[in-house]
Amino acid sequence: MIYRFRVILDNDTEEDIFRDIEIRKTDTLEDLHNTITQSFGFDGTEMASFYVSNDEWDQGEEISLFDMSEGINSVKLMNETLLEDIVDEKQTKLIYVYDFLSMWTFLVELAEIVDAAEGTDYPNLMYVHGQIPNEAPEKMFEADDMGNLNEFSDDFNVDDYDDLDFNENWN
Repeated sequence: MIYRFRVILDNDTEEDIFRDIEIRKTDTLEDLHNTITQSFGFDGTEMASFYVSNDEWDQGEEISLFDMSEGINSVKLMNETLLEDIVDEKQTKLIYVYDFLSMWTFLVELAEIVDAAEGTDYPNLMYVHGQIPNEAPEKMFEADDMGNLNEFSDDFNVDDYDDLDFNENWN
C-alpha cells in the first residue's frame, strides 16, 4: 500500500508552499524525511524530528533523526520507525521540523492510501506548488501574540516606600 502525503510549509505568507508525496507504508520515517528534504531543496544534513499530531496540530510524541538524549530518555528514531506504525486512517497528521536553528516547520498530512501503481518508483514526488523562501518563516509564539507580556505589569513602583508597611531603614 502507498501513502499519499501533502507536506505544507507552515508559514504566514499568502502563497501556499507544498509538495505531494507518495511513499510505501512500510518505509521508515527517515525515508519520508529524505523525500521531504529533497523535494524542498534542502541538503538533508541538519537535525530534524517528526512529531505525532492531533487534529488541532498540537505537537505530540517526538521521533528524531538522531538520538541526542545521551541515554537519559529513550527517543524513537526515524530509521527504526515504520510509517504504518505511526500513521493510519485515524492518525493522519505529523509535524516535521527541519534544522532546529532555522526551524523550518512543515505540516504533514496523510491524504489517502492507495495501491501501488505498476511501473512507479517510490517514494514519488507527485506535485510541487510554490517556491520555498531563502529563510525559514518567523514563528509567532503564544506569548508574542499577547503583546508586551510583562508579569510585573501591576503598576507597582518598587521605589515607592510610603505605601509599604515597614521601616525602610530597619537595620
